[in-house]
Amino acid sequence: MEKITAIVLAAGSGRRMNSPVHKQYMELAGKPLICYALEAFEKSGVTEIILVAGRGEAGYCKRQIVERYGFRRVSSVVEGGAERFHSVYEGLKAAAGSDYVLIHDGVRPFVTPELIERCISSVRQYQACVAGMPVKDTIKVVGEDGYAKTTPNRSTLWQMQTPQAFAWPLILRAYEKVLAEDTAGITDDAMILERAEGRQVKIIEGSYQNIKITTPEDLVIAEAYLGASK
Repeated sequence: MEKITAIVLAAGSGRRMNSPVHKQYMELAGKPLICYALEAFEKSGVTEIILVAGRGEAGYCKRQIVERYGFRRVSSVVEGGAERFHSVYEGLKAAAGSDYVLIHDGVRPFVTPELIERCISSVRQYQACVAGMPVKDTIKVVGEDGYAKTTPNRSTLWQMQTPQAFAWPLILRAYEKVLAEDTAGITDDAMILERAEGRQVKIIEGSYQNIKITTPEDLVIAEAYLGASK
């Protein structure tokens, strides 16, 4: 039987939120932010969910998130590491035996079951795919002196999102190789595969609403999205 595992990351510190509460636990319309992503995966075709918590927070996540809100597909809660890629690696190890994994930032609350299903369908076909959307603004490459150096063709630029989906053996092997060599500049899981294997990753359409909550302004936008959906 095919095994598809969602690795949901809840290990961030949220320094840019300027809040003593980690952003994944901040309330959005009466419940912790992380719950929205977990609800979407519960309604999707994934086999199980692995929740990656911050150091020392696994017990809290299990009691106050998984048990309190009744998430039935969360098979385990594991502790993450110092950086995002360390946390993903812990999730990948916990997903041993999976055919495919979908890696998702838990502070993207507006992921939908429909987007998750597109990722599942695409990863079966391409073995590696990432949700993303075309950029809307002109992008400048800026030097250390603060001057714009070049202006890339906007039609070729996409902003990456999550879920990022991979065949489990493929992404695990890539992580093990890169973690043993050089993690400089790593910002997402696709970069791990590109660096380790020199492999292209298929980009599939995500959603402009699939935002990542990083700053207080993002939380205001999220509340507006929720209000508009009622």
